[in-house]
Amino acid sequence: MTNKHPAARFRQPFGYFSHLPRQWHPKFIMSWALQKTVVAVLFAAMLLESARGKFEQWCVADPQTPDEDLLAALDWACRQGGMDCSTIQAGQPCFLPNTLKDHASFAFNRYYQKFKHRGGSCYFRSAAMITELDPSHGSCHYEYYA
Repeated sequence: MTNKHPAARFRQPFGYFSHLPRQWHPKFIMSWALQKTVVAVLFAAMLLESARGKFEQWCVADPQTPDEDLLAALDWACRQGGMDCSTIQAGQPCFLPNTLKDHASFAFNRYYQKFKHRGGSCYFRSAAMITELDPSHGSCHYEYYA
């Protein structure tokens, strides 16, 4: 004699799929081999998208950062950070628009692209952020290095 409740043999599982035969239940439909194939195909598709540049990232100034913090970070990037900031000087391709946010974005991105594979970040004391939208405009090209 078992210790099961006498009515246990009459109990049915509840849920939307309880009326289906066990082999048709959604969790049994996809075989293990098919699951592995689907995962492999999805992984390959992700690699293809990556190879096409769908995951490009640029470093730009955070619009919520106060001007004095942006100026300090821009000064650091162009001096101690070692970036050539001549491109954002008057008469150069990235001078316009002549705003602190745009100039800082260009310098931040140049630093980030140069050093991102050597431990550099897009932090600048919380003055910058990552974007996946190319900030290039007109004759001003923001660099991207894979």
